[in-house]
Amino acid sequence: MDKIETVQKEMIAAMKAKDGERKETLTLLLSALKAKAKDKREPLTEEEENTIILKEIKQAEESLAGAKKAGRSDLIDMNERRITALMEFAPKQMDEGEIKQIIADVLRQLEIEKPEAKDKGNIMKNLMPRVKGKADGGLVNRLVGELMK
Repeated sequence: MDKIETVQKEMIAAMKAKDGERKETLTLLLSALKAKAKDKREPLTEEEENTIILKEIKQAEESLAGAKKAGRSDLIDMNERRITALMEFAPKQMDEGEIKQIIADVLRQLEIEKPEAKDKGNIMKNLMPRVKGKADGGLVNRLVGELMK
């Protein structure tokens, strides 16, 4: 079952449970997934679905940050619930240990024993396709940067 069907079923369940906020969040996610599929004119790949879900999560996190800055507790609560609902559909994120293992594999593949700042671009170019959608880019960048110290 693809994500569109899963989200539709969850949205129907939210409607039956009279959970308006969850229903609205899932409606927005479903709309984004369907719009991308319509533009593409064929079913989405799992990676494309995950990219859309992660984009929606990032937007909610940005809204949450703005709400915290403004001290709006109502918007803070709403965005936290929205993030929680969206996280159910997000791909499992890699932890630091898994990312470090992939970094080590890339370094072996590139035959780099002691990475230097000049190697970072080449390392990231080979590393990011392996972790895209599965790990936070900022965390990956930080871990690679730590190796160069």
